Amino acid sequence: MSKVSQEEQDQLDWLALEKKIDHGYEHFQQETGSQKFVRKFQENPLVPIGCLATASALVVGLYSMKTGDRKLSQMMMRMRILAQGFTVTCIAGGLVYSAYNRSD
Repeated sequence: MSKVSQEEQDQLDWLALEKKIDHGYEHFQQETGSQKFVRKFQENPLVPIGCLATASALVVGLYSMKTGDRKLSQMMMRMRILAQGFTVTCIAGGLVYSAYNRSD
């Protein structure tokens, strides 16, 4: 019987570990992008709403800047900042809420 080198033993150990890991996760189903969006939206619905509000204010603000409506452009850029703050607050609140629920 031939002696196994340390490098070959390490490779065999790695393959055994990889097989063990794969076996442990075979019951999980891969999630599509739309399924993940729906799941995340159900977990914290205010974040996508805030993102949509931020993007909308940005688009309208840039369009009004292009057309020369300074007053509307300024108002939309201020609304964008408020929407971004709302979104960040919702993200932080969701993190605190989920951390609190997991600790129970």
